[in-house]
Amino acid sequence: MKFGKAISKLTEPFQALQNKLFAKVYLAQTIILLGDAFTWVGLALLAYQFGKGRAAVILATALTLRVTAFILFSPFAGVLADRIDRKKILYTTHFIRMGLVALLPFVSAEWQIYVLVFLMNVFNAFFSPTYRSVIPQIVDKKLYRQAIGLSAATYQLLGVLGPGLAGILAVWLGAREIFLVDAGTFIIAGILLLTLPKSFLNAPKEEKVLQKHPTTWQDVTKGAKLLFQNRYICFALFIELVSAMAGAFILVNTIILVKGGLSLTDREYGLIMAAFGIGATVAAFVSGVIDKSKSRQVSLIVGALVLGLSISAANYLNFSLLFVFWIFAGLGQSLAEIPSETLIGENIADEEQGKVYGSHFAFSHLWWAIAYPIAGLLGTNFPEKEFLYGGILALSLLLIMFLLLRPKEKPNIKINLN
Repeated sequence: MKFGKAISKLTEPFQALQNKLFAKVYLAQTIILLGDAFTWVGLALLAYQFGKGRAAVILATALTLRVTAFILFSPFAGVLADRIDRKKILYTTHFIRMGLVALLPFVSAEWQIYVLVFLMNVFNAFFSPTYRSVIPQIVDKKLYRQAIGLSAATYQLLGVLGPGLAGILAVWLGAREIFLVDAGTFIIAGILLLTLPKSFLNAPKEEKVLQKHPTTWQDVTKGAKLLFQNRYICFALFIELVSAMAGAFILVNTIILVKGGLSLTDREYGLIMAAFGIGATVAAFVSGVIDKSKSRQVSLIVGALVLGLSISAANYLNFSLLFVFWIFAGLGQSLAEIPSETLIGENIADEEQGKVYGSHFAFSHLWWAIAYPIAGLLGTNFPEKEFLYGGILALSLLLIMFLLLRPKEKPNIKINLN
């Protein structure tokens, strides 16, 4: 009996797929995520073609440009999602990205990589917040957590499996030809987006637009105000800063720890990162089950605590223990990051969600833009203790957020700044 209940809880996220509209949007997003894996593996191989010594610099620059595009444009994307047809935003930005990806096989200079990566992620900055704002519009409230959990779990799972599949195809087809396969995934996903019914989005009422005439900047600032005004959402957002700080050390310094500190190979590095992805995937599936409270404080605090403790010990572990600890680190990161999106869907008025998702997308990526240089600086200057210092930093941030921002009152349901 208990085993049956456990199985039921694990399969709970898939109940959201009973909604055919969400199933179609989810399938499109899954195909897009697989295509993104092809893009970044192809970029890594392309960067290598420009010279071994430049590969790391090229990828680091491309990653910085990616985050910069998200920070600059996603708040405006959220405003747009509240003003016009969300279906048009999805398929228009999607097909523009497809065209840009199709240009990558013909790149002949380093600067061309930077231009294309930045432009791709400008349009990704419009696509992703719109996609997130669509979910609460098409999924019943009782299945919303499951839908968010399934989307997050798929994101983590493809983060592990996608690059491996892309690497196999790249060996078979070639470094540049992989981008053509990538463009093919965009075509399939694009067809799914085009077949979505017009009624699936929740556009603002025409009379409201005529009455208010808010400027774009007013809507951008309103999205930020709504994001920070709700104490539960604000607390979750700053817990994401803790998660980003610890996560940056994992993404930047694990390769140094495995190949330098432990003197292991690329294979072991791949296994360690797979462990992190597996932990994150499992937590994404069960996060909506283990914490059904309105505040999600248990998930947020426990997740950030587990993540910080897991990385603190990394410099003193052998390969086997590091594998186990990185599973817990992945669990912690998902538990600390997933609640934000759910809280926005549950606590922000429908007509305001687009701008709030856009603002959240920008701020959550700003945390990573802050964390990456810190992780790189400590990894360079303290190569034998960088994870210890990173863990202390993350746990200190968690303590500060807990003492200063932990909400004690119920949130104002359906906030609307009119």
